[in-house]
Amino acid sequence: MKIRQSAEDYLESILRLREEKGYARSIDIAVSLGITKPSVSVAMKRLRENGFISMDENNYITLTEKGMEIAKRIYHRHKTLTKFFELMGVDRETAQDDACKVEHVISEQSFEAIRKMTEKA
Repeated sequence: MKIRQSAEDYLESILRLREEKGYARSIDIAVSLGITKPSVSVAMKRLRENGFISMDENNYITLTEKGMEIAKRIYHRHKTLTKFFELMGVDRETAQDDACKVEHVISEQSFEAIRKMTEKA
């Protein structure tokens, strides 16, 4: 399933917020990603229309099965790449920033090699 990088970032952010806080709202996503609430609202509408999220009457956002699948894949890549960069001596903040950039474009072959290497470390 191919979706845009920005949609992957939104789905990953929802997953991370739900793990950290137990819930995700548009304002939380905006703060987490450093973007405006109106931008998040437009994105949430698209994600909802495409079946990646649902929102309840209190505007709490939940990932659908389809959205969760993508969010988990991207979040796993993020954590693995962060660990890989840290093992190479990169400070945590830079490692996380770089992982966020790379997680969307790295080939499956390269990612699998990195995953295997970080599991041994």
